[in-house]
Amino acid sequence: MAAVSEATRPITQRSALELAASIRAGELSSREVVDAHIARTERHNDRVNAVVATRFEQARAEADAADARIAAADDGAELPPLLGVPCTIKESFALQGMPNSSGLRARREVIASRSATAVARLVDAGAIPLGVTNLSELTLWVESTNTVYGRTNNAYDPARMAGGSSGGEGASVGSGFAPIGLGTDFGGSIRQPAFFNGVFGHKPTSCLVPHTGHYPAPNERGSRMLGIGPLARRAEDLMPFLRAVAGPDGEDTTVRGVELGDPAQISIEGLRVAISEDASILPVSLELRNARVRAAKALQAAGARVRPASLPGIRTVVQPYMDAVRQSGGLRELLTEDGTVVPGFGRLLADAVRGRSAYSSAILFTLAAESLSPYLPERLERRAAAAERSLAEAVTGAIGDGVLLHPPFARVAPRHGRTVGRPWVLAPQALFNLLGLPATAVPLGLNERGLPLGVQVAAGRDRDHVSIAVAMELERAFGGWVPPAAAT
Repeated sequence: MAAVSEATRPITQRSALELAASIRAGELSSREVVDAHIARTERHNDRVNAVVATRFEQARAEADAADARIAAADDGAELPPLLGVPCTIKESFALQGMPNSSGLRARREVIASRSATAVARLVDAGAIPLGVTNLSELTLWVESTNTVYGRTNNAYDPARMAGGSSGGEGASVGSGFAPIGLGTDFGGSIRQPAFFNGVFGHKPTSCLVPHTGHYPAPNERGSRMLGIGPLARRAEDLMPFLRAVAGPDGEDTTVRGVELGDPAQISIEGLRVAISEDASILPVSLELRNARVRAAKALQAAGARVRPASLPGIRTVVQPYMDAVRQSGGLRELLTEDGTVVPGFGRLLADAVRGRSAYSSAILFTLAAESLSPYLPERLERRAAAAERSLAEAVTGAIGDGVLLHPPFARVAPRHGRTVGRPWVLAPQALFNLLGLPATAVPLGLNERGLPLGVQVAAGRDRDHVSIAVAMELERAFGGWVPPAAAT
């Protein structure tokens, strides 16, 4: 299926790069683009509850300033690459003057006094934030619900999950509220919402983007797991977005300076493409297996060298991943850092049964697991470390200098509440957080019920441009994001 020409698409269906080019050329004004996305958000946000706090008037003023800057620029003047283009920001990032609770009731009055590094860099690149989006409480689960903002619904079906923890971003971009959005990914938290909401999402190689200004802040082990990156309705926006936010900031000491590659320099012809086999903890649905086969055939038709890769060891990923999560910081310590008193787990459970809990179910399950962790035998830690080393060797060997096509999830977007207390559902995406590898969620059209299908494309360390190049090729073959019928 050939991609539709950008020039024929409505404003709220175009890529950020196309919008920026049209704004610079005077074919569109930034104010016109921003107003179109605000209008779409005002019409449809009640259905999905994606954008939880807005700054529409500030955005309009910033759009007017962008138009004035373009009008005053000399011919050939270098302007920021995303000048005048609207975006949304996950609420766990500090955006000056906006709420920064991370979905935690004890932080519901917190207003950011300065912007996080990634947010400031995105703004410096010319992007205009329209508001902040919903998330799972403390970014800790795959269902974006909390006691501050409530629950976010899927862009295609409000009875289903938007994913998490960047579920608000997935539903926002998937509903057409913005062409790009900023998210975080600790166990699929960009890629899963992107998949569930039919858009593109990229988790970068570990330690490429500073976590400065994100709450909660990860420790060193957590920094190797947590990726900050884009969700986008068009694949061509992924790398410009990543370039805008990547690189050391002098505050987050874990970030490396890396020369990012160019997807345009990657030829699909001759590219090595591995398809993971024997790699699922839960059986993957037939429709998602078939979608991945279609993706592989499209790449093969473009000249790629496609082959299966037997990776049964991936089924062991849950234990080392959960061990790494435990090493990434204590939840109870985080909840009490501002002086808040957190009762013992028995009291928390009793409050939950009575419907009086201040925390989401995901937080309660995490606290329960944390309370048991001191009693785990030391041999389990050694086993987890050995499994991680074995996984790294097998997966990086399968990828080589190419990519791995891997399931994004076992099923299409589940109905609300179907994943709590089931950490194994994270396995297909958490694998790449554990190993620090880049991975891109790619939409592959809709199923018979109108729900997004998709695939994950993983590449080697610091080869983000390779998985993004494959995403762009698959968008050409399958058309990419399909606007939800309910939001057109």
